[in-house]
Amino acid sequence: MVSPWPVVHAAVFALTALQALASDTFIAAVYEHAVILPRAAQEAVSPEDALALMNKNMDILEGAIKEAAQQGARIIVTPEDGIYGWVFTREAIYPYLEDIPDPEVNWIPCTDPTRFAPAPVLERLSCMARNNSIYVVANIGDKKSCNSSDPSCPSDGRYQYNTNVVFDSEGKLVARYHKYNLFRQETQFNYPKEPELVTFKTPFGKFGIFTCFDILFREPAVVLVSELQVDTVLFPTAWMNVLPFLTAVEFHSAWAMGMRVNLLSANTHNIRMSMTGSGLFTPGGAAAYYYNSKTEEGRLLVAELSARPRLSPTYPPAVNWSSYATSVKNFTEDSTFLGAVRRDIFTFSELKHEDGNYTVCQKDLCCHLTYRMSNKSNDEIYVLGAFDGLHGSVIKYHWQVCTLLKCKSTDLSTCGQPVETAQTKFDMFSLSGTFGTNYVFPEVLYSDVQLAPGEFEVLPDGRLESKNSTSKPFLTATLFGRRYEKDLKHPLRNSP
Repeated sequence: MVSPWPVVHAAVFALTALQALASDTFIAAVYEHAVILPRAAQEAVSPEDALALMNKNMDILEGAIKEAAQQGARIIVTPEDGIYGWVFTREAIYPYLEDIPDPEVNWIPCTDPTRFAPAPVLERLSCMARNNSIYVVANIGDKKSCNSSDPSCPSDGRYQYNTNVVFDSEGKLVARYHKYNLFRQETQFNYPKEPELVTFKTPFGKFGIFTCFDILFREPAVVLVSELQVDTVLFPTAWMNVLPFLTAVEFHSAWAMGMRVNLLSANTHNIRMSMTGSGLFTPGGAAAYYYNSKTEEGRLLVAELSARPRLSPTYPPAVNWSSYATSVKNFTEDSTFLGAVRRDIFTFSELKHEDGNYTVCQKDLCCHLTYRMSNKSNDEIYVLGAFDGLHGSVIKYHWQVCTLLKCKSTDLSTCGQPVETAQTKFDMFSLSGTFGTNYVFPEVLYSDVQLAPGEFEVLPDGRLESKNSTSKPFLTATLFGRRYEKDLKHPLRNSP
């Protein structure tokens, strides 16, 4: 009689191999949520009224979570402020906060809701994850009591933090992150004393997490990727779109490409506040994205991603962002003029011909462009621009930007102002710059604020180039660089 063990071993090996193969990719989801807002965010409400509002939002989120799980998603990200909204005073947001313990306590709120102080929001989120066997990422508020023994303790005796939580597919709390880089209007929250580097491992890769404005700074965003080597970043956000460089889908997709990491970006949806734009972004571009400034409705996005992109045969090579630009002589620098992109003063040069080579310099940065238009509209003007300096009126951080962009009108004084539509297409473009940083994020944006996945590439020598003629009318191509070491000291960080 032949022993059955070799067959069993072979079957086990085959199953293990299949599981390993399956773990090479995973299905992820993000949900752009049209948040139900409180009637008066500046006024305090009862805890009961606060919970009632949060349950209305969680009813919608739960529907999205169920749908994502039915489509095979292993993890879903929901937006910043997605459970209660924004623009609160410190006192008005307090009824919405819960005391969120450190994940080291090994807690499943769904099955053990009375272990700590009442936390109905944590309990419900935990049950959403557990009941649908899916990791759930949500943004809520954390409260921590303090007293006079802590010299930084706020006068009301508590810290309040903008907080992301992650529950695994059993409903266990596995991550808690306090937002480090608060946006200026977030006076209802405190700054954490130190940046938190929050990671956790799953069968489908190593994850890191941060929130909204964090993405523009080194800590914790860059550190998570460059030093802690996460595979995928979870990114709840309430992002207000700002053309020409900082629309949500434009910058977030560029950040994923520049950092060569997956980014799961879930934005709130509020067209009055110019909030829309979510996506599942990869080192190679957008796997799925959504931008809609006309509808009032949210949207679920689901896509299959590489679990460990660094091990993928398609993982893009490292880029020396200044290699090409510093190896060539400047092209003829035509007449230049100054123009404002919001408060930032760029040096611009008008592209006066349908094809050509241009160089524009500002301070240490020279931007080179080679291009050819295919159907230039007579009432449209494009410029090459350079900016090398501090951005921001209160929080000042250093940008280096090379950009090819469409002006709002034929009046050169409108160059740099927001514009959403275009008619001109390009047969080709190649943009590069003498960047003083390795942190450069490549953006290409088409008319109606649409991305161009698969239509451009970044060469190892730092050139951003079109692969073929642009398929749609063209708004901007930008190399957005950050010189973190030149940022000024944060003026608000130590305020209690």
